[in-house]
Amino acid sequence: MNDLAHRQTIADLLYRSARRTPAKTAIVCGDVRWTYAEFDRICDRVAAGLGELGIDKGHRVAVLARNSHGFAALRFALARLGAVLVPINFMLKAEEAAYILRHAGARLLATDSGLAELARAAAAMDTAVRDFVWLPSEEPGAPAPGMTSFDALAASSAPSPEVELAGSDLAQIVYTSGTESLPKGAMLTHEAVIWQYVSCVVDASISGDDLTLHALPLYHCAQLDVFLGPSIYVGASNVITAKPTPDNLLPLIERHRIGSFFAPPTVWISLLRSPLFDTTDLSSLRKGYYGASIMPVEVLRELAARLPDVRLWNLYGQTEIAPLATMLGPDDQLRKPGSCGRAVLNVETRVVDDRMQDVAPGEVGEIVHRSPHLMLGYFHDDERTRDAFEGGWFHSGDLGTIDDEGYIAVVDRKKDMIKTGGENVASREVEEAVYRLPQVSEVAVVGVPHPLWVEAVVAVVVAKSGHALTEKDVLAHCATHLAGFKAPKRVVLVESLPKNPSGKLLKRQLRETLSGLFAAD
Repeated sequence: MNDLAHRQTIADLLYRSARRTPAKTAIVCGDVRWTYAEFDRICDRVAAGLGELGIDKGHRVAVLARNSHGFAALRFALARLGAVLVPINFMLKAEEAAYILRHAGARLLATDSGLAELARAAAAMDTAVRDFVWLPSEEPGAPAPGMTSFDALAASSAPSPEVELAGSDLAQIVYTSGTESLPKGAMLTHEAVIWQYVSCVVDASISGDDLTLHALPLYHCAQLDVFLGPSIYVGASNVITAKPTPDNLLPLIERHRIGSFFAPPTVWISLLRSPLFDTTDLSSLRKGYYGASIMPVEVLRELAARLPDVRLWNLYGQTEIAPLATMLGPDDQLRKPGSCGRAVLNVETRVVDDRMQDVAPGEVGEIVHRSPHLMLGYFHDDERTRDAFEGGWFHSGDLGTIDDEGYIAVVDRKKDMIKTGGENVASREVEEAVYRLPQVSEVAVVGVPHPLWVEAVVAVVVAKSGHALTEKDVLAHCATHLAGFKAPKRVVLVESLPKNPSGKLLKRQLRETLSGLFAAD
């Protein structure tokens, strides 16, 4: 009984917000608008309906769907059952999604009309999935045939589930994006996620007064657990959309008077480049957040000039830490450009060498963490779990530096460091140099096999619309600003860079595509 009296789980957070502010708007998505009291009741009914389908505590339930009010409700309904959420990247191929379904042992798969065909194809590939739930989309649509509809679950007359649940129970298995290798399933408990919510509320200034736009995919832990979850925790109002495009986002900000918005640098750049930007009323926007990669310094300056009333936060972390680890606040954006800041409230972070000794200021080492945010380990992967926690710290795989004030700068992923002619080149440094060219919209720098240098530095560049740019222009610019061994050997001009839906550049895909670039040399 004492355990129940002390309980703190994801399920409890919505209960409490609904009792504090029952009439306040909780969720807006398309034409749907729920108060906190309505959201709370719907989640109870959906949990009861899922129970009637045989879902119980510990069962894994996968979601392959775009953002919607249904996705948000399912997240809290599963928490109330003690079931384990397994969100899946909807950009994956059927075989890739099937790998996650098999690996997680998912019993039920929730999807939407636009992804129902992909969901069925993936589930048919020797998985344990036997039931499907159809989630409504932002735009009205008919349920996919043969699937239990969200509305049917929400109309359940079964009693609300009473589950013995503790903060130490597993809440979700979130699979890494797979930009470097096969996805790994990070096991996160209720208490790990909630400790992370506390860090978000304190260090990212998430407030019950916020009206937040959630546009990046909810399958990704950044949007789900740095923004939606903490916003529900403090009783903020939330607008959900599935289309993170300028033509959709800018009108939504104006229409709803959005005050808080998160996106990776690639999306912020797309907003700045949109012809709608200067004709849209963005005066309500006060809090801007970015992550997934460092914001180019030139873009930071442009944001400061064109959105002078917006305070910016850079949030850095990864799936395994639920995902927030460090934060660079508004006052440091231009004082510490390129930095991801210092550890947030409930995280301890160091930069260490191969002997786990702290590196000197300015030296490159691996970023490691200790935190109650951290995962239990990788699902069904004891070996990689042991490697990740070697020495009693979680090894991020990111290389970084730390300055004399304790501010960290991510230099590269360990596997993204380019080794050319015996020298190490940080792709981030080269990218920052290329971004100084005013014609450049986006750039990604990778190492490509080379017969002489082993790896050669290659810059893949997207030019700003209406601006002329040549390989010769970029090479000449880099020769002026970078040491010879750091300067790109080649520049490839493209229309767009490959990214996953969370905005992370898929450098592995670029390396594969360009692997034969120097074959004739």
